[in-house]
Amino acid sequence: MISLVGAGPGDPELLTIRGLRRLQEADVVVHDALVGTGVLALARPDAEMIDVGKRPGAPVPQELINELLVQLGHGGRNIVRLKGGDPFVFGRGGEEALALAAAGLDFEVVPGVSSVIAAPAAAGIPVTHRGVSASFTVVTGHRQRGEDAVNWHALAQAGGTIIVLMGVAQRASIAAALMEGGLAAETPVAAIRHATSSRQNVVRCALSDLATAAVESPATIVIGAVAAFDLTGEFIRGLAVADT
Repeated sequence: MISLVGAGPGDPELLTIRGLRRLQEADVVVHDALVGTGVLALARPDAEMIDVGKRPGAPVPQELINELLVQLGHGGRNIVRLKGGDPFVFGRGGEEALALAAAGLDFEVVPGVSSVIAAPAAAGIPVTHRGVSASFTVVTGHRQRGEDAVNWHALAQAGGTIIVLMGVAQRASIAAALMEGGLAAETPVAAIRHATSSRQNVVRCALSDLATAAVESPATIVIGAVAAFDLTGEFIRGLAVADT
């Protein structure tokens, strides 16, 4: 069996039951750099672990990953392609699925909890909230050469919450384009790094300050009125104490 498994945002407890089962059955685990160590530790001790993570300055070409999966798929073993978040949310899972299908190999997709919603939730930010935001848009801040540029001006006019993945390096130009498109400079922004882990860090600022904010990659950037929310348990308890 070949399984494209979403590992979730990092916390092993957010791995799905099916994902855990496939991971524990796997003879070979081909994983990304963003998969949490706690999730990797759930694999069988004798499983072969292959790291194909894309890191700054040392990316693994997607074509080589596709070829590796096809080669492994012909070997008659249980293969898990373990991807951070969900396989089909900016994880190139679609490209790998097409490569496996073209090679005549059967496979399954095991959805995962995407950082698109998990990271904001872990920071106490609802991506939609009645009376505040009725929609959210997910967009990548990183485009390959030759791909169409993101229409940030249109996103600024669309309303709702904007969630940017892989956008830390481009945050200055993103903020500038959104403000040029009409989004107010004081629009709240939150950037969540290492979401759902003990190292989770949240940086909050106004859109006009995003370019100079101390945000490190990788981070999920939330832009919109809901980014001002902090509905974590500690915050809510503090409100309750203040009310009394």
